[in-house]
Amino acid sequence: MKFGIIGPGTIGRFHAQAVQAMDGGELISIYGRNPETTRAFADDFGIAAHTDLDAFLAEIDIVTIATPSGAHFEPSLAAIRAGKHVVCEKPLEITTERIDTMIAEAAKHGVTLAAILNRRYHPAMDAFKAAADQQRFGRLTSASCYVKWFRDQAYYDSAAWRGTWALDGGGALMNQSIHTIDALLHLAGPVKSVQASTACLAHENIEVEDIAIALLEFENGARGVIEGSTCTWSSDGHPARIQLCGTDGSVFLADEAFELWDFREEMPGDAEVRSTLMKGATAGLGANDPKAINYDQHRRNFEEVVQAVAENREPATSAAEARKAVELINAIYRSARSNGARVEL
Repeated sequence: MKFGIIGPGTIGRFHAQAVQAMDGGELISIYGRNPETTRAFADDFGIAAHTDLDAFLAEIDIVTIATPSGAHFEPSLAAIRAGKHVVCEKPLEITTERIDTMIAEAAKHGVTLAAILNRRYHPAMDAFKAAADQQRFGRLTSASCYVKWFRDQAYYDSAAWRGTWALDGGGALMNQSIHTIDALLHLAGPVKSVQASTACLAHENIEVEDIAIALLEFENGARGVIEGSTCTWSSDGHPARIQLCGTDGSVFLADEAFELWDFREEMPGDAEVRSTLMKGATAGLGANDPKAINYDQHRRNFEEVVQAVAENREPATSAAEARKAVELINAIYRSARSNGARVEL
């Protein structure tokens, strides 16, 4: 399939690298409003540059959206209405109302709308999900995630949209923690209610939170915590952690490797997990530097979408899946604005 990218920024570069490395896709062009930036991007990747959206859409099959979080809606709708499949960077959009409109338009025009949920795509997550699906935890009692990252003031000052409700849609949760929150829901199931507190403690001139804590009650009865931060410095950066525990097992995941893999009943694959997927002394991926991530998970994400289109099915990272984390994060924000009142989802 012929790919085009909307948004010639840092995230767009991850998309370009992933598409050029994938099977089943060919990167054709980039669209941006700034001619110089768009041309420089195009030259770097050997593709066509467009500042005319209609001309850009005319030559491709599938669009990836790499604009700021709160600017996904309009380019996604333009692509959908032109009959193009869309893969949108996280969050799919910053409100469920916008996401619902996007889903309805994709259905109306018979195209696929999918999201980048790249933290689902690595071997440790495959093993973690298999264990959850096999109910190896017994009765799930605890499900939590922790994203204790750091962004300096220069990060927020680098672009006017950063740290704004209108274009960032939130702070440490909506921007930095959303992939890990998505992975938590992927593993533990839907949340029934939240109680939360947020604050901006270490940054200036931003509207959004740099730290948030939420208490969760899952529909299956488990309790848990979400902690997201951009004000927790460390020299190497803390990994993003997901921890599930139950009556028959406990697993702690740190980025792409396990800190703990422990079940009451051993299975044949457990020894291989411990020998190949346990954590070494590595820094957190993207914890202190948003550019310090690899594009391989994006590659797998794109390949899954292309395969789903070919098979005429919903992709694993469908818009409906992407909606779940946005719904939860916005419920957390509503609770925090209500002094920690319980919010039902």
